[in-house]
Amino acid sequence: MHRSYQPILPSSNRLLQKKWDDKYYYEHQLLVRDARPTIDTRPPRTYMHLHMKLKKLQLEQERTATIERDNRILLEKMAQTMRTTGRLDNRNTYSARSLNQEKRRRELLRVSRENSTMAKRIVDRKPDLNRNDWSTSWSKNISYLDNISKYEFDWHESRPNTRQQSSRRAASAPRATRRE
Repeated sequence: MHRSYQPILPSSNRLLQKKWDDKYYYEHQLLVRDARPTIDTRPPRTYMHLHMKLKKLQLEQERTATIERDNRILLEKMAQTMRTTGRLDNRNTYSARSLNQEKRRRELLRVSRENSTMAKRIVDRKPDLNRNDWSTSWSKNISYLDNISKYEFDWHESRPNTRQQSSRRAASAPRATRRE
């Protein structure tokens, strides 16, 4: 068998080379067989506290206990009614009254007081702006504009046909004198 064996690399002794190659191949097969995967493919661990939900069970038991207690009380009342004549007192002699009425009334009085004081302050306040000052300032600005402008203020509204009409208009509306 060693005569027909052709090693990959050149060697002086084919028998020893075959033996070594077989040994390395067998070791390689063992390593491959015993190799551990690098990616964990196992399912995740299951935790009982995630599936059991003890708090939910406790709340369910408390709810059941409350329902049973209410049923027992109702049953006792029904038995008492059956044993006796079964008269029922259902008269309501009290009048319906709001528990919050007094507080709402006080709050309404407080808000109305605040509103009236605010309105009084607004009425008593003197205005910061004076209309007469505005009009005098505007007329001053117009006179300044008239002094520095080349054309009349309302030149675009009506155009005279002749020079004579424009001179009449200038005479009827005196311009402010220009100071130099």
